[in-house]
Amino acid sequence: MIKYIIVGGVAGGATVAARLRREDESAEIVLFERGEFISYANCGLPYYIGNTIASRNQLFVQTVEGFTSRYEIDIRVNSEVKSIDTVTKSVNVFNLITGKKYTEKYDKLILSPGAEPIRPPIEGISHPDIFTLRNVPDTDKIKEILTRKNVKKAIVIGGGFIGLEMAENFRHLGIEVDLVEMANQVMATLDYSMASIVPLELAAKGVRLHLNDSVVSFGGDSSKVSVTLKSGKELSAEIVILSIGVRPETRLAKEAGLEIGITGGIKVNEYLQTSSPDIYALGDAIEVVNIVTRKPVLIPLAGPANKMGRIVADNIVYGNAQTYEGSIGTGIAKVFELTVASTGTNGKILKREGIEYISSFTHSASHAGYYPNALPLSVKILFSPFDGRLYGAQVVGFEGVDKRIEMFAQTIRNSGTIYDLMEIEHAYAPPYSSAKDPVNMAGFVADNIIKGRVSILHWEEIEKLVPGNDFLLDVRTNEEYKFAHIPGAVNIPVDEIRLRLDEVPAGKRIVVYCAVGLRGYIASRILSQNGYNNVFNLSGGFKTYSAAACLTVANQIFGIRVSSGDVSDLEK
Repeated sequence: MIKYIIVGGVAGGATVAARLRREDESAEIVLFERGEFISYANCGLPYYIGNTIASRNQLFVQTVEGFTSRYEIDIRVNSEVKSIDTVTKSVNVFNLITGKKYTEKYDKLILSPGAEPIRPPIEGISHPDIFTLRNVPDTDKIKEILTRKNVKKAIVIGGGFIGLEMAENFRHLGIEVDLVEMANQVMATLDYSMASIVPLELAAKGVRLHLNDSVVSFGGDSSKVSVTLKSGKELSAEIVILSIGVRPETRLAKEAGLEIGITGGIKVNEYLQTSSPDIYALGDAIEVVNIVTRKPVLIPLAGPANKMGRIVADNIVYGNAQTYEGSIGTGIAKVFELTVASTGTNGKILKREGIEYISSFTHSASHAGYYPNALPLSVKILFSPFDGRLYGAQVVGFEGVDKRIEMFAQTIRNSGTIYDLMEIEHAYAPPYSSAKDPVNMAGFVADNIIKGRVSILHWEEIEKLVPGNDFLLDVRTNEEYKFAHIPGAVNIPVDEIRLRLDEVPAGKRIVVYCAVGLRGYIASRILSQNGYNNVFNLSGGFKTYSAAACLTVANQIFGIRVSSGDVSDLEK
């Protein structure tokens, strides 16, 4: 009888165990989990803290008892695998409850140890009220302190998925929140232009955001945690959440002599097999191939981990026949009423890898505009200037973000192009979409760019315009222009362009903009067919520009106070 040992019982590990049993009824399967629980929804932990998920039991996909009963798997919780001997094909185990040490033999070993939260060596970080959030015990500790101390203020360090989710859930509990992020934006998977939409929502919901700032030290006493920032700001709260990222758990693999990749994750082949043929690895601990760049990356997401579990089990039972092609890192987060999603590769990575690309912005409605309650939806896509291959997509909005990002994800996964976006046949009815869906529209705009029907300019290039050489033309209505506009722009509404061509100077570069890009495109087409051969349309229009480049405009429109011209000082 063949014996399988699995290290790690969350997400990927539990999936492997269940799949192995379904495919091999006669095998002996032993699963070791260092913690007390297996197969729980760690993505749901912030929502349990915020009472959106009412019951702790709802977090558990399966219990030890239920899993054992259904699959006849020997599950040993509170059991830490301390070392692996690849020669004798055995693992050394330590029972965290009894203190017993013992050795267990394996025929095949599967490593699914996950990743651990990063806790940098900052002065005072050992304060008992500074927490990370990775598992159920972490959650229990946070829930306990919220009740015991009647927490009124919290500080979240890190503006990624967990940081934003924790900020939201603390606010749902009526807790004041300061969110500190070292970078100049939240949500590092997005490009700055798209991430810049998020601070407005955070500010509207009362989150005090500190961008371009980092923690120098922690202090305080039993009642408060004090936080000193690089900027000199001093913050204090009853609780601090660290959410500055994770690193793969690779100690076991390293000490066993398994090969570690350049990213720091366990190196595996296309079959998810390590450098030791009888050991497979999956999940957050391994490096995978980025499908777009073909470079190794770390992508700690639950979805890919579960898919890897199925592949590993099948390859072990039936021989290496199924490959894992890699990941595109599709992710989505709820930020109060806003939804933020990305897939594929962003501009920062494409630049770093030296991959030429074009990016474009479109702003649409979540469903047909004539049907009630249509909400704004912002889209950015990145694509090849040569063949239109889609490299990445980012979507931010209040409704319908999830289904759009999934259309983009499937296109990228299948090495599709912007032309495929144009052809996607979506389900259309006025409450759900428009006849030309936002995904189709992104493809149409990209097609116009590639085929030279329009030349585009991006928001960050506006400040480089030279008045003597460039003419900035606002083609919105007079009312829109008077309300707010880009400094230096001349207003000629698009419907008056043909009658007022004499007001547009010849021999200069003409930069046209409207609210979101459509009227700007129409105006640029009129101008280019009337003898103006150096015309550019501002991609994403005034909406993208105002969010990404001009917080004073955001103040004018949304009532946000900016005390020093820095997004770190956004307040409600």
